[in-house]
This record gives sequence, structure tokens and C-alpha cells, in this order.
Amino acid sequence: MAITCRHRDQDAHPQPRTDGCEECLKMGDHWVHLRLCLVCGHVGCCDSSKNKHATKHFHTTEHPLVRSLERGEGWAWCYADEEFFEQA
Repeated sequence: MAITCRHRDQDAHPQPRTDGCEECLKMGDHWVHLRLCLVCGHVGCCDSSKNKHATKHFHTTEHPLVRSLERGEGWAWCYADEEFFEQA
């Protein structure tokens, strides 16, 4: 299946701004997995985490691209196009 994501040009290859979910760290809360915003470097927790900060970041900023920060995972996700792709 061809990749149709229209937002891959927004991938700035940023470094993570924190070592954990930014909002959970401030709240003293926990997360399941971490996602990196490929536009600005925000680190948020995944939708399996109770706070879902990565998705909330998308809705607040409209930054469409995240990638997994989990060891051994190379996938990325476009919220706007609802599409997975391999991040280069």
C-alpha cells in the first residue's frame, strides 16, 4: 500500500525536549509509552496512557506527526491522515 501522508515534509527531525512525557512529569503521573512530536520535539504519552498527552498535543497545536520513542520501534504516525509510516 502506498504512503499517502501529505505532512511528511513537516518532519523537522527534532530532539526530544524531555526524558519523559512533559505533562506527566509536571503532574507527577505515569505513562505507558512515549511519542515524539516530529514538528517541535514535544514528548507526550500514548493513547494507552490515561492522559493521552501526545494526542492532546496534536489537537492543541495541529502538529500532525509523531514517532514512537520506544526502543526497537521505527514507526511514525500522522494524526491528520491517520496513517503509519516508517520514519527515516
